[in-house]
Amino acid sequence: MAVSRGAVDVHETSSVLGAMPKSVHGRAKADLQDISMAQTRDEANAALDLFVETYGVKYEKAAAKLVKDCDDFPVFYDFPAEHFKPSRTTNPIESVFVTVRNRTRKTREGLSRKSALCMVFRLMMSARKTWCRISEPSRLPEVIQGVVFKDGIKQLQAVA
Repeated sequence: MAVSRGAVDVHETSSVLGAMPKSVHGRAKADLQDISMAQTRDEANAALDLFVETYGVKYEKAAAKLVKDCDDFPVFYDFPAEHFKPSRTTNPIESVFVTVRNRTRKTREGLSRKSALCMVFRLMMSARKTWCRISEPSRLPEVIQGVVFKDGIKQLQAVA
């Protein structure tokens, strides 16, 4: 059962591991990372199939959680290989939300709508300084123009 997918994020990993006993977490986490860090879509599909084959019989719920939302994962294999690293992380989104949540929780009572929006905007502008930058931003025009990439490599002709 080859399933087209991208990376297994932190939340997905914890969800899958939560459906398994702690005694197998080390091996299972390494196998999940094999899916996330695969260099090609075929390798990711093979690693996913191996995970389902290895753990699916004993830990059906864990395998089902992994396979359930396969189509919703990022498909960074359709972009330049230089963009894989920032595409594999959810940290920019997570760090911004944590920063904003912590600050607004402490100042909840004394904020008007306008001052809250200003504070959230300033916090986000400050947080963006630490975000992972895209390697080779010069490749962005190709992405915008719809150039086809397969496993991070630019295709000269459209690939079916």
